Amino acid sequence: MAKVTVMEYERVVRFVDGRLAGVFEPGRHPYRRRGTRLERVDLRPRLVPVNGQEMLTADRLVVKVSATLRLAVTDPARFVTATQDPLQELYLRTQVELRAAVAESDLESLLAARPQLPARLTAALAPTAGEVGVDVLELTVRDVMLPGDLRRAYADTALAKERGRADLERARGEAAALRSLANTAKLLEDHPALLRLRALQAAEQDGTTLVLHGD
Repeated sequence: MAKVTVMEYERVVRFVDGRLAGVFEPGRHPYRRRGTRLERVDLRPRLVPVNGQEMLTADRLVVKVSATLRLAVTDPARFVTATQDPLQELYLRTQVELRAAVAESDLESLLAARPQLPARLTAALAPTAGEVGVDVLELTVRDVMLPGDLRRAYADTALAKERGRADLERARGEAAALRSLANTAKLLEDHPALLRLRALQAAEQDGTTLVLHGD
């Protein structure tokens, strides 16, 4: 008899004479070496980068979207037996779902809905993940990249918006100052004594010269 040690973070799938015979839990286990094959499966979360691919939006613009999957094996036996390369299976399904999400939205809607994309894609990937014994813990949309000319157009638009906002604030400030001056002029016109009082207050300050006319 041989023995195998299974770490806490893994499971060992056991095949006897080509048939699935069970899964060893953490600990030290005896097994018959002849006719037995063992497959170690790491249960710790792992990151799978989904490289950027060019896609067409609903308004026929080309964007490049990349993502990262964080996943963990939940069914070691299924992970080993369901498909030859379960991670590649999930990778390709992620690309398909990303392409579908991009194709049904115009660029403005896609950029606005980017925070909602991970939840939608995670739900879409759940059936495939379950088939290969994996749980998608998190999906992050890393980048939505635009072609150079489109990036410049968006940058120019954003700059124009900021300049317009600054001009509006400056105009509001000038209008408020003019209203204040108009109100002050009206108040002094209606109450001349206030002007004399203000002159006396100014004369009290050091370095102030007050010129009085005889008339």
